Amino acid sequence: MNTLVREWAPNATEMYLLSDRTSWGCSDDYRFSRLNEHGDWEIILPEGVLEHGDYYRLYLKWKGGEGDRIPAYATRVEQDSQTYIYCSRMWNPAQEYKWTVKDFTPPRAPVIYEAHIGMAAEHYGIGTFNEFRENVLPRIISAGFNTVQFMALMEHPYYGSFGYQVANFFALSSKYGTPEDFKFLVDECHRNGVAVIMDLVHSHAVKNELEGLSNFDGTPYLYFHEGPRGYHPAWDSRCFDYSNTNVINFLLSNCVYWIEEYHIDGYRFDGVTSMLYHDHGLGASFDNYDKYFGANTDEDAVCYLSLANHLIHSIKPDFISIAEDMSGMPGMARAPEDGGCGFDYRLAMGIPDFWIKILKEKSDEQWSPGEIWGVLNNRRFTEKHIAYSESHDQALVGDKTLIFRMLDSAMYTDMSIGTDSLTVSRGIALIKIINMLTFSLGGDGYMCFMGNEFGHPEWIDFPREGNGWSYHYARRQWSLSTNRDLRYGRILEFTGDMLHQCSNVLNNSYSTLLCLHEDDQVLAYSRGELYFIVNMSGTKSYRDYRINVPAGSYHLLLDSDSEKYDGNGRIPGNLVLKAADYKSDSGWITPYLPTRTVLVFRRTSPGG
Repeated sequence: MNTLVREWAPNATEMYLLSDRTSWGCSDDYRFSRLNEHGDWEIILPEGVLEHGDYYRLYLKWKGGEGDRIPAYATRVEQDSQTYIYCSRMWNPAQEYKWTVKDFTPPRAPVIYEAHIGMAAEHYGIGTFNEFRENVLPRIISAGFNTVQFMALMEHPYYGSFGYQVANFFALSSKYGTPEDFKFLVDECHRNGVAVIMDLVHSHAVKNELEGLSNFDGTPYLYFHEGPRGYHPAWDSRCFDYSNTNVINFLLSNCVYWIEEYHIDGYRFDGVTSMLYHDHGLGASFDNYDKYFGANTDEDAVCYLSLANHLIHSIKPDFISIAEDMSGMPGMARAPEDGGCGFDYRLAMGIPDFWIKILKEKSDEQWSPGEIWGVLNNRRFTEKHIAYSESHDQALVGDKTLIFRMLDSAMYTDMSIGTDSLTVSRGIALIKIINMLTFSLGGDGYMCFMGNEFGHPEWIDFPREGNGWSYHYARRQWSLSTNRDLRYGRILEFTGDMLHQCSNVLNNSYSTLLCLHEDDQVLAYSRGELYFIVNMSGTKSYRDYRINVPAGSYHLLLDSDSEKYDGNGRIPGNLVLKAADYKSDSGWITPYLPTRTVLVFRRTSPGG
């Protein structure tokens, strides 16, 4: 069977295929023909010239220059271990992968596990798709997550970029294994009811020329804007020209490709704020609506995002589309026919910043239930949100995870179960409260970065010259959560029970405030059939604390103070409270509220 290779390069004057057969030099036998003035080039290769596993590149000449390039639509790109040069690789195995789950419906309310394949291994080095499937996926399923979000799947030259400096948009990163390995992982996720979403980076591209799209045909403006507008000042990368029809076709094709080739269930569109504004939102406050709809808004980018969401949902109506937008642009998560951009969800990016601000600037006695209630409910309820206490951003070197902020050096000395530590007890109690408040109040879905479900210590630092190219911090220490002598497993148990017992609240948009007492630092609210009571005070426990609730029986579902969650066990696990009787519509319950505790009750109706 012949092989057709086609490329778009309007400024090129000559184009050649380079491979072992050409001794990696230009040969007239492997010279492309220009098809039209539009700039399409093609070559038809006889059977056997490019076979499965063969490496190849393109060589382009243009007026005033020439150079090696990787095909824009290359689906497999690998780095040569000797020369460190990236090459495209023919990938057409004789045995096509046979999917066992062909139709999968993503969950209505995603509970997302944010993961990076490479740093998901405990050993030093880069983890693989197979290791993740065997060692990490069972943890995700057991903990109660129904969705996994993979970072860094698109090929990127610099491992430490977290996958956000993409070079080859159609190539699954070769760092973690083969396409078949990843398909097996996706299939296994679907077999266990777990949806798979991925970071889709259409906000910018790596500026590398030998690996990426920059100056592909000798012009800086083929895929990107010309001049300063084509360069991102903060990310040192190239910015797509969303007004160019060919660029739009390239990106829309990319949206379709990952769905059809790898059965992806959703995208988290990265860097949406940077796309929306000509100044990329850098340093902007977005404190009034004029900031959203002025001359600074990139209408071409808004149009592209709407087209992308319309296309992916026309292919797969239940697809999960999430916008990473810190600006709060109205309508991002509304349908295009309503004037929106068509995302299903937007990330509630202000929540982790809020928790960091509280921990940095306020003492425990200054925690305000009213402020917390207001911030966690401060969203447009006509748009769905994914809430999270912290993501990979807060774990990067130079920052700290929430629990590390509270425990600091005690994480190295006092995490043994037999060690008494006020610092550790406080930190674990508060991280449970923070996560439950975020989960139950912050949105219509939830996200957790891998390891944070059990309070993973320390930070993320990919191998680089500054750390001696060490993988010490570019991994996850899963064994901490299974060591029965350490407290990490108890944090994990709380997370698991929170997800298993309380996920139904995400299907109910609104929370109802029941009690807010600033002086006592007590907050109570309901969402759906569940009732949450939080005592934030670190010094005061309350007996017979009155909470006005509808009539019914209230069964204690979850108690963060339970000993199995590293608490003090001050409340009996089989607690049932009665509010009035079956003849009354309302009443109250009077639970005991220990310090730094969240209680969750399930209500059954009177007589139920």
